[in-house]
Amino acid sequence: MALITLVLGISLITGSGPQLLQARQAYVEADTAYQDLRDQVVTGPLPMEQTLSIEPLTIEPRIDFNELQMVNTDAVAWLYCPDTVIDYPIVQATDYSYYLYRLLDRSYNPNGTLFIDYNNAADFSEQLTVVYGHHMASGMMFASLVGYKEQSYYDQHPIMYLYTPTAIYQVDLIYGCLIGVGQWRERAFMYQINLPDLLAFAAQNSTFISNSSYSEGDQVIALSTCSYEFNGARYVVIGVLHEV
Repeated sequence: MALITLVLGISLITGSGPQLLQARQAYVEADTAYQDLRDQVVTGPLPMEQTLSIEPLTIEPRIDFNELQMVNTDAVAWLYCPDTVIDYPIVQATDYSYYLYRLLDRSYNPNGTLFIDYNNAADFSEQLTVVYGHHMASGMMFASLVGYKEQSYYDQHPIMYLYTPTAIYQVDLIYGCLIGVGQWRERAFMYQINLPDLLAFAAQNSTFISNSSYSEGDQVIALSTCSYEFNGARYVVIGVLHEV
């Protein structure tokens, strides 16, 4: 499907009666499914309490990837942000649309699943990996990313953790910026060859000042979700991966 479909946002659902009830049921089903999945595959301890230190922590393996990939072989990673709802698997398909409205078990649900750009390497080994997720009205998925529009939210949540089958990364967040989907597409920010341009744009337009920074050669992750300042708005949070 064309790039115009990437990360279709889910806004507040209007209406009443059966439509509203159906939406609420979908939220509950997704929340239950993801909690059941955590119960199944999360086997290790949480990382140490949140810290403003940019030094990588010693982190123990937390995700049983054998169990996770028994649910779905498309699962490539797990993303966790302390003290937020972000505690989800990441998948990769062969297009931008498959997981927009499918849970990890491939069942239909508007919450979808976090997924990496199909142009990226599945093991996050490239200099840039882009992860897309819905901005759900329920607060699930990537809805909390828009909190980074405020400096105070970044100060409380400067670090995420990325688990893969072969490595664990501390994600030090460096920028958060608003961008139109047309500009994102036209400037091809999803390709690592354009990483310098993406970082320059993000630095100039970041909504927070970070304690961390990018060094040439660092691996970068960009987390993208819908925003609603204008038609086609996206909010992108960018972090640097440090293997621990």
